[in-house]
Amino acid sequence: MPTSQDMTTTASASRGNPTSEPPGGPGLLDVLQHQVALFARRAEQTRLGGVGQVRNSMDRAAYLLLNRLDLEGPMGVKALAAGMGIDSSTVTRQVAPLVDTGLVKRTSHPEDGRAVVLQLSPRGLARLEEVRDSRRELMAQVTDGWTESERESFCTLLTRFNNSLSARAAGLAAGEGDTPQTS
Repeated sequence: MPTSQDMTTTASASRGNPTSEPPGGPGLLDVLQHQVALFARRAEQTRLGGVGQVRNSMDRAAYLLLNRLDLEGPMGVKALAAGMGIDSSTVTRQVAPLVDTGLVKRTSHPEDGRAVVLQLSPRGLARLEEVRDSRRELMAQVTDGWTESERESFCTLLTRFNNSLSARAAGLAAGEGDTPQTS
């Protein structure tokens, strides 16, 4: 249920009928940016960590690192950082506690024994699966009453939105300007 503050800011962000403006008009974009801000706050509040005893038991950085290692296999710090769009020092800092707790292990590169790669340990995989199950249950609860088509549409649009944010961040990191392009 929205708080009174949420309802006030929602009302002020959507004065008038945003659907009466041209597609992408200021009213609709105001509602979009506001809903994204609310989502970010609520995601942090709940940490979208899952349900039951697993809830909030793995921070976002650890989850994303373990998930990437599971999906893409062993890799070096630089490759992991590049794939996640963060710098190597951040990955090194985030991986250290995962290595210390045995969720990730350092192994020799299969082609170059001098190089080190990070690999999800069996314990890490088990822990990741436990967290995934808990988060999957949370998503089921949050979208209870949604049709399968609505869930698919939301996933498609949220993925597209995240990809657009990543592409924008990559463009800014490459030195592209922050000014809108005209066509």
